[in-house]
Amino acid sequence: MCGAELKVLPDGVQRVAKFLQAHDHPHAPVMLDDAARTAQQAADALGVAVGQIAKSIIFRRKSDDAAVLVVTSGDRRVDEKKVEALVCPDGRRLGRADAEFVKARTGFSIGGVSPLAHAAPSVTLIDESLFRFGEIWAAAGHPNAVFQLTPRQLQALTGAPVADLAVDDDEKKRELQRAIALVRLRAPAPDDAGDDVASPCISICRMSAASHLCEGCFRSRDEIAGWSRASEGSKRATWNTVKQRMAALQA
Repeated sequence: MCGAELKVLPDGVQRVAKFLQAHDHPHAPVMLDDAARTAQQAADALGVAVGQIAKSIIFRRKSDDAAVLVVTSGDRRVDEKKVEALVCPDGRRLGRADAEFVKARTGFSIGGVSPLAHAAPSVTLIDESLFRFGEIWAAAGHPNAVFQLTPRQLQALTGAPVADLAVDDDEKKRELQRAIALVRLRAPAPDDAGDDVASPCISICRMSAASHLCEGCFRSRDEIAGWSRASEGSKRATWNTVKQRMAALQA
């Protein structure tokens, strides 16, 4: 890619293209149609399987506020607990990375985060699911820009370790059913008019990055923080909301 061609690309794509050139990578970024925003849409535009789209997922490590990048297949979900076990040796949790944090640490906007050429160093991990494929496509600094590479090239360009980081869907379903069963045991009876409304907490205090609800009690952060100050009526209203959420998860 010549200098004139680089200048017409978005800034983030230019940075990725320069990185790839400097490392003698054979494939330059390409721009897809504006409609290709999701992994499935990108796969359709490229004529490949959705698993061949390398997703970049950013977390925020609470102990030092570092950005943690997990690169996984487009048909996989990242298991936060597996990531925490590798990057949080102090026992602290991973937090949600909002758009401002992602932009500041990587230099890219959500949806276009490249696995390389970040504005600041990130803790990077590669999910082994990508190695099912001989060819993959990763974001190139813009939601509509991608570049081609192999999983081995991704590992070489990032220097990141490879690990099993994907969700075990069967185990996740079993955990969900166990949590729902335990929470239901704590639910107040419909005809219970007492003033001592038990909390839904079952001592599994882990917030889901996807739903932003606790994976143990199915409450939001605000609902958890306000529980001790809430009136009995508000607590019962929260219980009704929790029951609705659990029913929706089992539907």
